Amino acid sequence: MISPVFIFDFDSTLVRIETLEALADLALKDAPDAAERKARIAALTDDAMNGRIGFGEALKQRLDLLALRREHVETLTDRILDEATVSIRRNVDFFQRNAERIYILSGGFREVIAPLAERLGVASDHVLANDLIYDDEGRVTCVDAANPLSRENGKPEVIRALNLEGPVVMVGDGWTDAEVKIQGAADRFYAFTEIVSRAKVIEAADAVAASLDEVLYAEGVAGRWSYPRNRIRMLLLENVHPAAVERLEEAGYTVETMKGALDEDDLIEAIKGVHVLGIRSKTNVTRRVLDAADRLMAVAAFCIGTNQVDLDAAADKGVAVFNAPYSNTRSVVELAIGMMIVLMRDVADKSREMHKGVWNKSATGSREVRGKTLGIVGYGAIGSQLSVLAENLGMRVLFYDLSERLALGNARRMRSLDALLAEADVVTLHVDGRKENTAIIGADQFARMKPGALFLNLSRGHVVDVDAMAAALKSGRLGGAAVDVFPEEPRTNADPFDSPLVGLDKTILTPHIGGSTEEAQEAIAEFAAERLLGYLNRGDTTFCVNLPNVQLAEVTRAHRLLHIHRNQPGVLAELNRALSDAGLNILGQHLKTDERTGYVITDVDRDYDREALTALKQLPGTIRFRRLH
Repeated sequence: MISPVFIFDFDSTLVRIETLEALADLALKDAPDAAERKARIAALTDDAMNGRIGFGEALKQRLDLLALRREHVETLTDRILDEATVSIRRNVDFFQRNAERIYILSGGFREVIAPLAERLGVASDHVLANDLIYDDEGRVTCVDAANPLSRENGKPEVIRALNLEGPVVMVGDGWTDAEVKIQGAADRFYAFTEIVSRAKVIEAADAVAASLDEVLYAEGVAGRWSYPRNRIRMLLLENVHPAAVERLEEAGYTVETMKGALDEDDLIEAIKGVHVLGIRSKTNVTRRVLDAADRLMAVAAFCIGTNQVDLDAAADKGVAVFNAPYSNTRSVVELAIGMMIVLMRDVADKSREMHKGVWNKSATGSREVRGKTLGIVGYGAIGSQLSVLAENLGMRVLFYDLSERLALGNARRMRSLDALLAEADVVTLHVDGRKENTAIIGADQFARMKPGALFLNLSRGHVVDVDAMAAALKSGRLGGAAVDVFPEEPRTNADPFDSPLVGLDKTILTPHIGGSTEEAQEAIAEFAAERLLGYLNRGDTTFCVNLPNVQLAEVTRAHRLLHIHRNQPGVLAELNRALSDAGLNILGQHLKTDERTGYVITDVDRDYDREALTALKQLPGTIRFRRLH
């Protein structure tokens, strides 16, 4: 089978700009009628690209409007690499490997095109473009009239003259590109719409390509990605920070967002056809939801915890789950410090009285945190950082954790929870949301605390018996409490909130805002988005919470095959036998397993055929098979 010859337009295809409009910005910078002339140039470009005016006539009129000089062209040439289209940048390897069968065809100017062509590995004689003519003072007077590209129907004429062998594939955004196919100089024409979409051009096209990935996928050519990114749908719920949306869309994926959470039935309906789901803390991804997900590859929890996701069910489906375990640590710690100080000084109740017109200036019950004992239950990322800051405030720090943890500073590990409760002036919870932690603080634990001690919960709502907490506050056993999380929380800001703690004195209630700072939400968005991209683009499962963790580099000049399977004997041997039977040479291979799942990443050195893929998908124990390149 003969490989296609690819012909690429330049403006709004290989680069995101129209050359003449960019030159107009430079040449007309100080012209009093710049806006008028730029508008006219843009209109002429649009007329030419939509076939309403001949290209040669449009080019002549635009050059007359420009008053172009050599330095303007050189300035644009110097920055043209920065203007490369996003999907072109991520497929540089395709151009370099296939340069002998790639041409750049443009009514634009060779000087501007040359730097990008060189970067892509396209030889100078494969750049088919107009040549500018300058006078002795460096002013552009015209283009070389002998070049067919300077006049109407120049592109088909130039392509026919090359006598190319093999199917010719034209990729471009304008009517002059469509004419290459219409006049028989190309076998197929793709209307390229990543930058601009023109109805008449799309109508004349064999297919529409929103990115170069679409073209390469349709042509069966191994580009940077084996499946077009824009066909991968992402659904982000619960008002995920725009930084995540921007990063994922910049990478070429199709992203849909929703402000609120979804209940199980609504999520089951919404998740059909979705490849990646993004949630925060209020959306529950149950086994029933995962059973209904027909294309789901990954779930990103844009928060610390993942107890809202059935991790075992996700692993059974080969769905990778990621979170952002450290990104909002500082925000939660600062809120804990602030709440502790506010409770010690009785600020909340005094503020409430002031709003009612009551002036109650008194030191009674108002204390400093310095010299007090802070008991931290859960000494992970948040608990340990809180320990350091609290000690800097002059507090004595005790902690209790089921896991072995390194004590920071002068913090002291307690052998039991009861021992910590008995000594602490302030008890603060920073445990995870696993089921085993349900109601770990109840009536018995409150009874063991020092009379008048303060209590903070900024971890998970279900880890505390709130009825017991309310009783301890009413009886005076607790001197005050600050609670940011609740067993049942509204799904949206429009839904009502109720709790046994509402209306109690010396009780601060906040609506799950521990990690809700602008800094934290942006950091979470960036971290979780990068973890998703690492998995989708490289197969990297670093920080995945339900599949074996494998850190992978980018694959270059190879094909990567990803195989998730049940952890059972013989799978790797069967996988390698199938690869060998298909004639695929293994360049590199990684295997990582946990108690239930195995993950094999294999890089091979040549194109694979459909039969090989079918065999790999049908291996005993296979949960999910995916190819990247």
